[in-house]
Amino acid sequence: MNEKLHHLKTGGFERRWSLAKASIVAGTRFATSSASTMFSDEATRELKRKKSMAEQAEYLVNEMGKLKGSIVKIGQMMALYGEHFLPDEVTRAFHRLNDQTIALDWSIIEKHLKQELGEKRFNDLVIDQEPLGAASLAQVHRARRKSDGTELVLKIQYPGVAEAIDSDLSLVAQMMRFARVVPQTREFEEWLEEVRMMMHREVNYPQEMETTRLFHKYLQGDIRYIVPKVYPEYSTPRILAMSYEHGVPINSNAIMTLSQERRNALAIASLEICCREVFEWGEMQTDPNFGNYLVRLGNGVSTPDQIILLDFGAVRDFPEDLLTLARTLTKASVLRDRETLVSSMKGFSFFDEMGIENKKKIAEVCLLAVEPFTKLQDAPKETVTADGKYIWAKSNLHTRVLMQATKSAANREFSVPPKELMFISRKFIGAYTFMTVIDAKIYAYDIIEPFLK
Repeated sequence: MNEKLHHLKTGGFERRWSLAKASIVAGTRFATSSASTMFSDEATRELKRKKSMAEQAEYLVNEMGKLKGSIVKIGQMMALYGEHFLPDEVTRAFHRLNDQTIALDWSIIEKHLKQELGEKRFNDLVIDQEPLGAASLAQVHRARRKSDGTELVLKIQYPGVAEAIDSDLSLVAQMMRFARVVPQTREFEEWLEEVRMMMHREVNYPQEMETTRLFHKYLQGDIRYIVPKVYPEYSTPRILAMSYEHGVPINSNAIMTLSQERRNALAIASLEICCREVFEWGEMQTDPNFGNYLVRLGNGVSTPDQIILLDFGAVRDFPEDLLTLARTLTKASVLRDRETLVSSMKGFSFFDEMGIENKKKIAEVCLLAVEPFTKLQDAPKETVTADGKYIWAKSNLHTRVLMQATKSAANREFSVPPKELMFISRKFIGAYTFMTVIDAKIYAYDIIEPFLK
């Protein structure tokens, strides 16, 4: 990370001016393109409309990327969840927003740290000037306490980003409306509000500190997991201090060269957490980013490999009625109980608006989605080993579920599902990707079976 930023545009005027110019340019281009196809046939108009929308979305995303801060994070959240309420051309453009942004220069970070910690606490630490990583809202620096050599990491929120969230979100929404790349629907407005709440949760470090402590309590005593220790004496509303945990990334060569048995053990541990989040805790890490996990390698004999859980800013709880629904749907799907699957949908407006045939189609999506957790009686033969284990890398499950879901949604009765169900869905997509990347081969029914009781 040699290139550094010496200034972060969080001022309202700077950002308003930059995005206003971008939206005017994009809107004018889109209007010009639409006018040029006025006398074309319908098919040609639609083709050119999609092409123009894609071009304007790409342009807007490039302009957003230049501003850093919460603007980038808002775009990334739109990419993750926008597929349910935004045109494909727009979500594809948002997916290109890169979170590995240029770090702020140490001189800015040092001044910020001194203001937050005070001279005494700041002088307790020796802080690496080069960050371990930089994202859209914060960057992380390694530190050492002088008195005893304790290794820490400091998650340092950029100055001004928390205060800019509401205005930034309004700016992005206005920009997208003016550029005519979003539908003017109730669902879009509801999701803007949800993105706003998620953004504020991401910058609420006191809440993240408590959530980290809570997960530490949940998992204490289980040697398969490590949750960093929080150091409140070096934490503030803008700084989060935790223990530095040594580990390697999930998708590193070090993991891929482990034996099948050790990779399977990591897979089982990962899936067990997913089950406990849904069936026991009612709180879930909704960001499936691999960067939120590391592995501390053992010796393969007496010391187990351990999953290090990082970044609890995206953990959220769920209403009890939706947790009950998720649990019931999961249990009925695993047990292949179609009747219970359909009947449990009653009482939820999203499902009540559907006819019985569409509910049955949704049930088929659920049955397919939990395929790895079943007794594998319906799984394709090529996805099961001779000794009855599921081969995630050969399953092509995500694509098969997506195709089934697309068929179910291809009717006018279908509406945007509750956001909480989409979070749970996104969580399991992330977990399934984890399984595929490490080439897990396990019998997952044994993991979920205790929770079904």
